[in-house]
Amino acid sequence: MIITALMMMVSASLLAQKQTLRVDYLFTGDSQKCSVSLAHMAKWDGWAGRRGHLNEVPLKGNGQACMCDVATGDTLYRTSFSTLFQEWQATPEAKQVTKSFENTYLFPMPSAPAKITVELYDLRGNVTSTFSHVVNPNDILIRDVNEFKQVERRYVWKGAEMDRAIDVAIVAEGYAADEIDLFYKDAAVAVEAIFSHEPFASLKEFFNFLAVAPVSKDSGVSVPRQKLWKETPVGSHFDTFYSDRYLTTTNIFKLHDILEGLPYEHIIILANTDTYGGGGIYNSYTLTTAHHPMFKPVVVHEFGHSFAGLADEYAYAGEEDPYYFSDVEPWEQNITTLVDFQSKWKNMYDIGFEGVGIFEGAGYQAKGVWRPAEDCRMRTNQAGAFCPVCQRAIARIVNFYIFD
Repeated sequence: MIITALMMMVSASLLAQKQTLRVDYLFTGDSQKCSVSLAHMAKWDGWAGRRGHLNEVPLKGNGQACMCDVATGDTLYRTSFSTLFQEWQATPEAKQVTKSFENTYLFPMPSAPAKITVELYDLRGNVTSTFSHVVNPNDILIRDVNEFKQVERRYVWKGAEMDRAIDVAIVAEGYAADEIDLFYKDAAVAVEAIFSHEPFASLKEFFNFLAVAPVSKDSGVSVPRQKLWKETPVGSHFDTFYSDRYLTTTNIFKLHDILEGLPYEHIIILANTDTYGGGGIYNSYTLTTAHHPMFKPVVVHEFGHSFAGLADEYAYAGEEDPYYFSDVEPWEQNITTLVDFQSKWKNMYDIGFEGVGIFEGAGYQAKGVWRPAEDCRMRTNQAGAFCPVCQRAIARIVNFYIFD
């Protein structure tokens, strides 16, 4: 017990600078291979991330990044994530061309040299790429952004101080100079929609939502199928992977440039358009349209992806290529292949928890993947709430971030 306590004290001291380290990576590959390379690093004062569970992750994700002290090998910080790159690897295009995708992760700045290792996993959870590099906190080429001019912003909701809250940045995309007031109204609607759902409603005191308003040269966002291209802060567009409603951005470095120096852990991007669409990527971002009639349920649904790592609970008709395999249990908490149902909602099912069952059809597949409820916010826009299993999964994530 004494040794364990000492190790915890040492690890804490190695992160005592209370600065944020931003590390930019390029993930490059095709359908068969991938590699990771270092692009840039930056730092600023303050750390908006979690204070506890530093050497753990709440979910496996499709990749992880781990920071270890060089001298002792102790794990200082670990985070998990998913990426647009890994989604792209499963597309037909990835069989024909090699591409690079930007990815950015935030770490607490160590006070001594530390090694960061990034791992990517395939659809079966096997490691496909590993990359390590050493961070020297005194490296003069780590860009210090404390003196940079910061974009206009205001809090839409502040539940607690930074060190006791989950900090979410809401970023304006495609709002011209005369539309910034509209963005703040849209951001308030997004927060209201999230807090209208449990367990967010009961846990709102643990969240801060900061609306950040970069001015866009053009109003609206790009729609390639209409040959419509706009110049906007993060260059988002519809037709990702040639899917009409899939709205994403690959300009991750630009996105984090906008937020440098601000307190943030999670990101929601609001697009100034009434075209239906959006996307949510675990520990990357939520991006959705602010002026479609389904804005409220969609922003909540996509935040379920990006914040809590929840899977889609709907299925597509036809014989699509499987995203989940019958002999592999998904890491997402709201779907199962029954390979390891014990790790999911079996305990709730066994006691007859109201609204909880085993319904086939989820994870885009009509067969072989099960969801916990007939309907849920992660299944349809018409559902009134997250199902009990999704509510529990979200609450667990909040507890992980907030409590030691």
